[in-house]
Amino acid sequence: MPFMPVKFNLQKRVKLAQGLWMIYWLSVIVGILLFSLGIFFKIELRKRSEMMDNNESHLVPNLLILVGLLACGVNAFGGKVCHDSLDPIKFAKWKPMLKPFLLLCCGFNALLLLTALLCFLMQFAVYLTLAEGLKNSIKFYKDTDTPGRCFMKRTLDLTQIEFRCCGNNNFRDWFEVQWISNRYLDMSNDLVKDRVLSNVEGKYLMDSVPFSCCNPGSPRPCIQHHLTNNSAHYDYDHRIEELNIWTRGCREALFSYFSSMMTSIGVLIIGASASVDMAGLKYLTTALETMEDPENPECESDGWLLEKGVKETFGDLLAKLKTLGKTNQVVEGGDAPEAAN
Repeated sequence: MPFMPVKFNLQKRVKLAQGLWMIYWLSVIVGILLFSLGIFFKIELRKRSEMMDNNESHLVPNLLILVGLLACGVNAFGGKVCHDSLDPIKFAKWKPMLKPFLLLCCGFNALLLLTALLCFLMQFAVYLTLAEGLKNSIKFYKDTDTPGRCFMKRTLDLTQIEFRCCGNNNFRDWFEVQWISNRYLDMSNDLVKDRVLSNVEGKYLMDSVPFSCCNPGSPRPCIQHHLTNNSAHYDYDHRIEELNIWTRGCREALFSYFSSMMTSIGVLIIGASASVDMAGLKYLTTALETMEDPENPECESDGWLLEKGVKETFGDLLAKLKTLGKTNQVVEGGDAPEAAN
């Protein structure tokens, strides 16, 4: 007995064909959107590449671009089949392709689910890459004369301004590195010399942050130097004062940006899965094949998802796989004696 049988008349078949045609062309638009999001995501990763130590993975955006292109092609084909389905002459040329097309849709759905899963799983890899990349970016901030790092300062400053963040975890990360190049330090000054000599690694450390950490929304002029020295500023206590620099770390800000993008794309992919299209097309094709009088469009027909029940269908599938396995064994056994001869 067929699985989930439905009776169809001409009106139901027409409505189903029209509804599927609309769904397929909406799916083409979703495919274009996925393709565009893949390109946008790839560009964003390229832009933040220095913040990720050039170790970012482009697997997800590349898959999105592929999935978007496939979605456009698969759904455009499905839309054309639905458009021609009510014309017996036009539908006859598509009929031999429907079974391979439904198998292709199953494979495409598996690829969609894999891409959606990677959108969620790869967020952890992005987090780790950002943590290491931002740590190195802060360390190389001062190296404006070093080939390969000339634009690190500019990139990091623009990132802190755009994402309203400061440092890797927070603004205190700047206290642990020398972010002013020796080129701009007056080594003849006793204060500078004492600060460098007092550090084990010979670094010029200070409780200051770059200008890009400043919050322009603060009513007080930016305090970016001597942040922990209350006596250096009038009416100031860094322990209770709301600092007029960004307190959020750039790792958190960038990860929030990328994770929200990847989560949204993953949800969109799950919503765009072609299972509804496949079920509708299966109903439509079986309803057209079982028409009692194909020349009479008014006649009734039966549509179903599976020709047999679920249990029987899986049983037949397993039997076919076993037969295929035995055939392969026979072929291998037949080749062995020939090789021996």
